[in-house]
Amino acid sequence: MKKIRIGIMGAGRGIDLANNLKLIEDCEIIALCEIDKKRADEGIRKLGLDIPVYEDFDEFLELKPDAVVLANYFHEHTPYAIKCFEKGIHVLSECISNGTMAQGVELIRAYEKSNSIYMLAENYPQMKFNREMKKICNGGSLGKILYAEGEYNHPVDPYDNGFKKSHIYFPEHWRNFLPRSYYITHSLAPIMWATGATPKKVSAQPVFSPIPEEATGRFVGDSATVITTLNDDGSVFKVTGCSAFGAHHNAYRICGVNGQVENLRGLGEKIMLRYNEWAIPEGREEVNFYEPEWDDKDEDFIEKAGHGGGDYIVGRMFIDCIKSGKQPEHPYDIHSAVTMSSVAILAHRSVLNGGTPHDIPDFHLEERRKQYENDNDTPFYGSDGSIPTIPCCSKTDYKPTQEQISAYLETLKN
Repeated sequence: MKKIRIGIMGAGRGIDLANNLKLIEDCEIIALCEIDKKRADEGIRKLGLDIPVYEDFDEFLELKPDAVVLANYFHEHTPYAIKCFEKGIHVLSECISNGTMAQGVELIRAYEKSNSIYMLAENYPQMKFNREMKKICNGGSLGKILYAEGEYNHPVDPYDNGFKKSHIYFPEHWRNFLPRSYYITHSLAPIMWATGATPKKVSAQPVFSPIPEEATGRFVGDSATVITTLNDDGSVFKVTGCSAFGAHHNAYRICGVNGQVENLRGLGEKIMLRYNEWAIPEGREEVNFYEPEWDDKDEDFIEKAGHGGGDYIVGRMFIDCIKSGKQPEHPYDIHSAVTMSSVAILAHRSVLNGGTPHDIPDFHLEERRKQYENDNDTPFYGSDGSIPTIPCCSKTDYKPTQEQISAYLETLKN
């Protein structure tokens, strides 16, 4: 079979995904697109392939790749995905699909005119414990699902200037202005995948806790946003975006009428599956505490992959979609991706509006698209020089002190 020719945009996460795609027999990495020469050189070194590097995306596409991995800045995937759609190129898009509501509309409209496969490169559902939780939900022993929680809790040492130099390497970088609700997919996608539910209404509350005055600061003083959604099946989710409270963990819990399943914070990949005493299924105990197995033909590759094996599995899923000519399933499809982006964006608006609920639009419907087709509000600076139009923090007048800003700028020089 002819190999699937893949171009990589972005020499950070793009290289991680490329190194996993290299392991798939039917794949060939043909080029890298990256505007920062230093990062491009380091990416090529990590990739270990002699491939061309482009700064211009249009020139990059002249190679006519079959597929492109979009791993550029977090909030700027939409225009590049649309260029791929216009040329019939398949898209694997890292993190959120669209940075604004208007981009979500534009992305869906362009997708509907194309024959491209689109898949969100969200890896957390494919962690071992999340795969097990989906298996349990699919088995039906929990009964009707009523409630689920998802936490992506990733505190960073406020005094770690090395992190700032490698991940927030210029003042207008998106991480400096990232509302806590926006980095949503690691907390929301796993429970959407396991339960099959889709959010339809969202509200949120902030946890304001700026970093110490003596540390170099970002423009977001919130440590978390606690988000609740009402879903299409009547269930309720409680999730965070990227939060920073307590100790580092990825935690998920799914509750049905008969029992619940959760991974256990701080205990690796262990699962606790519990049932009400009157609803214990045959072959189970009331309390089941165990570490699940992969049960996957590619376990050797998965065990070595990043993000709990998810990086390899997501790449494999994308290639399988291309080979079969079928779009990915919920929540990896484009409508699910735009829904998650809408939860992220509208949860922050809920924070700014005192917790007011917002309906999540269904962009299958043109009348809902028209409501948002000109909604370009953003908390981020754009690569084109555009400036934020809404605050990035729950306390809208918050910003780092001049001393913190000066210390951050000095860190970038050293």
